[in-house]
This record gives sequence, C-alpha cells and structure tokens, in this order.
Amino acid sequence: MRALLVVNPKATTTSGRGQDVLARALRSEVDLEVEYTRRRGHAAELARRAVKDGLDVVVTLGGDGTVNEVVNGLLADVPLATGPDDDTARPAVPMLAVVPGGSTNVFARALGLPGDWADGTGVILEALREGRTRSIGLGRVNERWFTFCAGFGLDAEVIRRVERARVRGRVSTPGLYLRSAVAQYFAASDRRGPLISLERDGAEAEHGLGTVIVQNTAPWTYLGNRPVNPNPDASFDLGLDVLATRGQGLPSTVRTAAQMLSRQADPHGRRVLRLHDLDGFALRAQRPVAFQVDGDYLGEREHLRFRAEPQALRVVC
Repeated sequence: MRALLVVNPKATTTSGRGQDVLARALRSEVDLEVEYTRRRGHAAELARRAVKDGLDVVVTLGGDGTVNEVVNGLLADVPLATGPDDDTARPAVPMLAVVPGGSTNVFARALGLPGDWADGTGVILEALREGRTRSIGLGRVNERWFTFCAGFGLDAEVIRRVERARVRGRVSTPGLYLRSAVAQYFAASDRRGPLISLERDGAEAEHGLGTVIVQNTAPWTYLGNRPVNPNPDASFDLGLDVLATRGQGLPSTVRTAAQMLSRQADPHGRRVLRLHDLDGFALRAQRPVAFQVDGDYLGEREHLRFRAEPQALRVVC
C-alpha cells in the first residue's frame, strides 16, 4: 500500500520528534512518502498530486484546516451529485487517515478517534492492518468541500477575529474564542437588522436570519473537552443540518448560546430556526457577510449554495 503523510510543521500538539515517530510507525505498515506544508493551500496541492499518482491513502498530521485542504485536493475533480440517489460512477481517490495534531481536531474526534496524536496514531495503524474503513458524507458549498461545519455570519466573524489574534502571536485556546465571541458581538457585529435569507426547493424562503450554522456531523466544535452542539442530530450518514437565528438580539442570542453549551443541547425557541437532513439549500445576504468552513475564515460572500454529498470519501478509522 502506497501512502502520503502530509504534515503541518506548525501543528499545535506535536514536535519534530513526534512527527518523526509517526513517520517511522507508518512505514512499518505502508510504503510512505512524507511532505511538509509550506503555505496555505499547499496541502491541497499535495493531495491532488496523490490522486494523480494513484496512491492508496493520504494521512494528515495537523488540525482541521489541514484536513480540509487535503479533502479539497482529493476531491477537486469529483463532480457534484445530482441527487440523493445518484449512482454515477465517480473517480477513485485515495482514502483519508487523520492523525490529530491541531488545537481542536473536531473532524478526527467526530470520527471517534482519540484527541491525542500518539493514541490516534495507534488507532490508524490498527485500522490499516485490519483494512478498516468507513464511507462518509461531506458537505459542499459552492465549489468548496467541508467535513464538519460551515458558518455564515457571527461564528465566521469570531473565527476571523481569532485568526487575526493568532497572527499577533496569541495561542488558540477556548478562552480566546470566548473572549473573541463576546468582543465581536458587542463591539463589532452589525446587529441592527437581519441580513440573510435561506431558500430551498419545495418550501417557502426563510428571511430575516442573523447568522447561520451548517453542520455535516456533530458536534459543531469543542470548548476544551466540552462539545458544542447547535445541531446534535447531524451525522456523516445524513444530509446537512442547519441552525439559524432570527436576528441577533441580545436576549435571544444569550439564550441560544446557553442552549448550545448545555449537556443536553437542544437549541429552540421563537427566534431559532432548525432544519435537519437537507439535501441542499442556498443562502443570500443583503451585503457581504463573513464566511467560514471547518474553522477557517474564507472572506465575505453574498450568495452560497450548499449540497450534501453522500458517501463522498472513504476514511481509515
């Protein structure tokens, strides 16, 4: 079996020695190449090359951003599904194996992998020996694939704020995200009027939405070891789930945030829109709005089209 290990050398929870240990362990099971990412987008380039070279598996060591880039490289030439029952033959792509190396590792943990990179390596090695894989559905927004979430509005604004803080040397922690969320909501967000509409086939459009969270699996993210679950029924085996707020008034926003953080998460109320297992939908904004996928800020958009892509990728777990 031929494999490529894509390493983000800035991965939060591993050292150079740990990266070497992982490479040696993988070489006991596969014919391995190792590449280190050098810039944003490089992981996607390496994954596209792995497809072209006919490799069997791509292993990532990094955070959710590295995983997202690799997935987009692996599936760059895969056409959109025409519907939930689409059985059109798709090009073969390498399997994906994920060794957690970031600060949050939502995708790896959603697959049931340990949060620690060393323990995660053990699970991946065992799965490779046993040939244990799983096919999962993914989300697609415009031409971008995502593995666990996308956001339009406040959550993307918070991620933008956190990324700017990290450029200034701040360490990514749950506290940084919480402080950034509070500061963004009270000091920077435009809460004067709802901006976003959600449109889907066979249903009336939903207008007046303040922010929209889209999930391909649960949880949406973690605060330390606590899962945050706007859409607790989201699953790799179903379509996309949506939580949207009707406006961004203070009382309803605080109530919804508390519901998401509770251990029996079930956000609800007159100012909350929840949709489950959607094949596709579109979001339109009255002006450019912050946008993120898998925890990476991607700029501002006015129109997004989402699709669920069932059984899009085989993962080693």
